[in-house]
Amino acid sequence: MSRLAIPSVDAAPEASKPTLDAVRQQLGVVPNLFRLIANSPAALAAFTGFQGALAKTLDVKTRERIALAVAQVNGCDYCLSAHTYLGLNLAQLGAEEIALNRRGASGDAKANAAVQFAARVARERGHVSDADLAAVRLAGFTDAQIVEIVALVAVNSFTNFLNEVAKTEIDFPVVRASEAA
Repeated sequence: MSRLAIPSVDAAPEASKPTLDAVRQQLGVVPNLFRLIANSPAALAAFTGFQGALAKTLDVKTRERIALAVAQVNGCDYCLSAHTYLGLNLAQLGAEEIALNRRGASGDAKANAAVQFAARVARERGHVSDADLAAVRLAGFTDAQIVEIVALVAVNSFTNFLNEVAKTEIDFPVVRASEAA
């Protein structure tokens, strides 16, 4: 049971309803995470704006890989469950790749650099070394893309933290951070 209210779409604040309706149109459902954030129309607008802008950056596979790595670092079962589902069904990642992503790696050389860097940013709270930056640049990432990787770490950390505070009920096939990847 969630420690914070997760309103139905009908019970959500009026200002949140158009966004929740758009989520339903896009996904066919409104996951608990979105209904939780809907408690604050301002937070929902900020989250969906940030998420929407970042959806236009790195490819979907890399974005999901990063989300998996960050959720594992932060120990968020809700986000691991959601991004495992999205990784398999939206990004078309295989189970082996998802396991690697959870360990902060990837079977794809370029993606590996991004995922390793994202996991390091999450673990070290941004205190990365010159060598960390050199490695991600060597893999072909521009400074703009490095900013986008850090932004993905930030938006995923927000949902990880919020879901852990709320103990959001998982509405995806359950994956546990405590279980080996």
